[in-house]
Parts: sequence; C-alpha cells; structure tokens
Amino acid sequence: MYRAAKRFLNTFVKRSEKDRRLIAAIETIVGSRPVNLSLYRLATKHASIAKKNTRGIRESNERLEYLGDAVLGAAVADYLFRKFPYKEEGFLTEIRSRLVNRESLNNLGKKLGLEAVIEYDQTNKNKLSHKSLYGDTLEAIVGAVYLDKGYQSCKRFIWKKLIIPYFNLDEIVQSNPNYKSKIIEWAQKESKEVKFDIVDIKSQNHYKEFTAMVYIDEEPFGTGHGFNKKKAEQDAAQKTCELLNLI
Repeated sequence: MYRAAKRFLNTFVKRSEKDRRLIAAIETIVGSRPVNLSLYRLATKHASIAKKNTRGIRESNERLEYLGDAVLGAAVADYLFRKFPYKEEGFLTEIRSRLVNRESLNNLGKKLGLEAVIEYDQTNKNKLSHKSLYGDTLEAIVGAVYLDKGYQSCKRFIWKKLIIPYFNLDEIVQSNPNYKSKIIEWAQKESKEVKFDIVDIKSQNHYKEFTAMVYIDEEPFGTGHGFNKKKAEQDAAQKTCELLNLI
C-alpha cells in the first residue's frame, strides 16, 4: 500500500533532468521504475565524492553495497540451488563464486551501462579505489532495489535481468578457471617446485590491491593482481599457465 501510494505521488513530482536520466537508467537496468529515488541516487554515489551530511556522516553507496552483496549472494544461491537440484554444496559454492566475484560484477556493470549514472571523482590520479567501481555500484543498486521493492522483487530482478541474460551457466560449469590447481598439478607431474608469493600490497583507505608472483624452481614466472590474495594468486597462475602453454 505504501509503495503504491508513493508511486502515485511520484507522478506529480517535478524532476530535474539529472533525476529523469537516472530514473530512465534504473528502469532499463531493473525493469521497473524506482519508487524511492533517493535510494538510487545514493547507490550511484561513490565514496570519492562523499560529503558529510548534517549528522556528520559521509554519504556514499558503501552501506548499500554491503547490503546488496548479501542480497545478491542469497538470490544467486537460490537460483543455483533450483537450477542444479542434484549438485553438492561445493559445486554450488564454486559456481556462485564465479558469478559474483569482483571481476565478473565489474564486467556486468559495464555491460549494463553503469558508467552513465555513477558519480565519482574523475580527477583522482590514484585509481586504486575506482577499480571495483562498476561491481560496487551494481551491488549498491541491488541493495537499493531490495529496500525499495522488497526481497521477492529484487530476486526477480537478479534472476531475470542479471543472471539469465548475461551468464551462460553451461559454459561456466564446463570451464575451469582454477589456474592455481593447474599449476600445482603440472608441477607435481614435472617434479617441479612451485611457490606463490605476495610480493606487494598497495593500500588506499579500505581498498587494497595485492600483487602475486609464481616461482617455479625459484625462477619467477607470472605476475598477477587482485583485490585479495586469492584473486592475485589466481591471476598470477593464469599468466603462468599462458607462459607454459597449459591453457
């Protein structure tokens, strides 16, 4: 009842050009018009331009991102649980990880055209905090949809507008992106000693970027980067697989 009344009252509100563009973008991405537009304004506001409100709190999309991450994970888990009724927990966890990892969400955010609605500091020379820009904003939008329309509507949005159109699950299941395992298996067969080291960590506020190096018999091979150690090691392992023609 509240949402219906809010939607009705919104038809009489005079919107700025900026708001009209945001409404059109959200309607395209989500499949329905926003009820509480302020949620989506906040969802598209990156921390790099956050300003303190009257309570001294810096308003950005980080809290919505946190909420959206949890909602997205639950909705994807629900979808996979129904899609693969006979698969064990380990399989479901692995496929969910491939769908909602930072790289996957960043790519999806770009495909959805989030660049047109994200507000962030484009003059900042240190782009470390912007590397997960699209994925973070997508999670924040999920959080906004959840608060604006409820879990069931948000779940339908995730299933019908994100998973089904943009992910080929058969292809994802058949692929094996665990390059670290490939390197370890190869090293065992070839009687080689393999080691994964984190050689550098860059920090800015609460963002970190890890750099990993693969050593084979103490000789450096692939170098990789990621927002956590696991991702950096996988990236380094992929580069090493390419160098060794294992892909």
